[in-house]
Amino acid sequence: MTTSNRRELANAIRFLAIDAVDAAKSGHPGMPMGMADIAEVLWNDHLSHNPANPQWFNRDRFVLSNGHGSMLHYALLHLSGYDLPLEELKNFRQLHSKTAGHPERHETPGVETTTGPLGQGFANAVGFALAERLLAQRFNRPEFAVVDHRTWVFMGDGCLMEGISHEAASLAGTLGLGKLVAFWDDNRISIDGNTEGWFTDDTPARFEAYGWRVIRDVDGHDADAISRAIEAATAEDDKPVLVCCRTTIGFGSPNRAGKESSHGAPLGKDESDATRVALGWNHGPFDVPQALRDGWRAVEAGQVRESEWNQQFDAYQAKYPDLAAELVRRSHGALPDGFVEAADAFIAKLQSDGPTIASRKASQMAIEAFAPLLPEIIGGSADLAHSNLTLWKGSTSAASTDANANYVYYGVREFGMSAIANGLALHGGFIPFDATFLVFSDYARNAVRMSALIPAHAIHVYTHDSIGLGEDGPTHQPVEHLASLRYIPNNDVWRPCDAVESAVAWKSAITRRDGPSCLIFSRQNLPHQARDTAQVADIARGGYVLKDSVGTPEIILIATGSEIGLATQAAEQLGDNVRVVSMPSTDVFDRQDAAYRESVLPNAVRKRVAIEAGVTPFWRAYVGLDGAVIGIDTFGASAPADKLFQHFGITVEKIVEAAKAL
Repeated sequence: MTTSNRRELANAIRFLAIDAVDAAKSGHPGMPMGMADIAEVLWNDHLSHNPANPQWFNRDRFVLSNGHGSMLHYALLHLSGYDLPLEELKNFRQLHSKTAGHPERHETPGVETTTGPLGQGFANAVGFALAERLLAQRFNRPEFAVVDHRTWVFMGDGCLMEGISHEAASLAGTLGLGKLVAFWDDNRISIDGNTEGWFTDDTPARFEAYGWRVIRDVDGHDADAISRAIEAATAEDDKPVLVCCRTTIGFGSPNRAGKESSHGAPLGKDESDATRVALGWNHGPFDVPQALRDGWRAVEAGQVRESEWNQQFDAYQAKYPDLAAELVRRSHGALPDGFVEAADAFIAKLQSDGPTIASRKASQMAIEAFAPLLPEIIGGSADLAHSNLTLWKGSTSAASTDANANYVYYGVREFGMSAIANGLALHGGFIPFDATFLVFSDYARNAVRMSALIPAHAIHVYTHDSIGLGEDGPTHQPVEHLASLRYIPNNDVWRPCDAVESAVAWKSAITRRDGPSCLIFSRQNLPHQARDTAQVADIARGGYVLKDSVGTPEIILIATGSEIGLATQAAEQLGDNVRVVSMPSTDVFDRQDAAYRESVLPNAVRKRVAIEAGVTPFWRAYVGLDGAVIGIDTFGASAPADKLFQHFGITVEKIVEAAKAL
């Protein structure tokens, strides 16, 4: 195409964005106007995808980390032939439209991940690129590159200011993720104005120091320069690549270009009209002439690419049927035949053996039992593998070239770790888990929130779950964290009381497909609890009767984790009219039908005591205002664990006292 043709194709993106933001009376036109030329070259000439099949497994992944510029993405999807009709663009930011204010994976075909919190899309892209690399190591053969695609990410100054970008970029460079190409929209403008007062990093040097290849000084409005940069970026696959594109925010706007005023507000009719004149766009709102639409060749090209790949995969399948079957199963998110039965047999054996161990050790035992059955499991820890106990006998570093590489040493990067795990989950072919101490879930919390919102099938493992970790003191003792994680919608939080509940929590997290799970484990040993077969089965319902009264219960004790042992001891002292309910997952319990919840917590029994070594207000939903909650509403202290439980009144004696008071 000629330069003028390319500029007109890019202008189609610009004016769809301008018109949609004007119609919505809100949004961010500046970035789509500034990055339109880069997007047009990438999507028309280099991106391998098939709009007719957005889930084609070997497609390139495109991530818009600066997700506030969502109309850039929607315009690209619409023009490229995805199932995103013009009417959806006209309904930008409106209720029930497929064009939300920020890209949402579950709403819009062709959107790979939900973005908006700056920097997280970039970290997700690192997860995508890592997934591609590891799957290629596992499945490719010299004559068959059945896993062979790139991850492209757009990001702005805001993404690079966020600390998560440092975490993710550093690890990507260390791992040498050569199929990852990031475009930096270097427009030097953020909401508060020119970034010269708060962002003067030598960004190219920073990325070179991380081990990236950097292509500097690309004119982001010169299609030929952009194309040459992309060709250079893809010429070698030994390092991730940063393409530094100098752009003008609000490009084409006579009065707003290069100014923060174009960042997050509609241009308005007068400025939109002036921009049409300036760019020679003689078309009305949302009007893209057919001749320009014909310039977007993605559907036909995508169908050719997928057809060629299908032919290659058929030949691969004929020669390597077992590998092909595994890749198909994993790409579809199906568990291996017999996994559930094997997991149940392991759980039954644990109940029979009755080990008294820390639940973090029980977690490791579950991983040892389940991971060999699940080649899609990929673990990792934020420099705490030997404390979180997340390594298993089959662990192999993801930094290796081993075909079965399955463990990521994330280093001290909790936020980046969890966002990368989201990318691994979203790519397909993996069930990732990450790990740190529960108190450091604060560092990762927004990525956990995004796990639930997207949703991503990621498993977040948190050990050292209370004041029970002891001498490290209040900086390392989580108090409010359990409640905080439980308040995230669509996030299953499990705090098991022994080895059996720990294994059930792992099984539930693995078999769950529609969101993340947080598995919370203790540092200290926890006693095994006696159960019959029905009780073992009911653990998976999130809450169940662990010890029942002789007749109708007079009082109910509700507890989780290490406090279950205290509750059962208290029940022995209180007599035969006490029921003990173990509630390893309030989230799962709350989803049970009303009849089951009534059978566990009958409304007629209002005398209830909840016991958990965390903040107390959360449990009012289960004990009411008239019940009692034994927990901790202050920070902890540095001392041995047994002394701390005694000091803060989380004891059998306090439970008995509270029950008798009721």
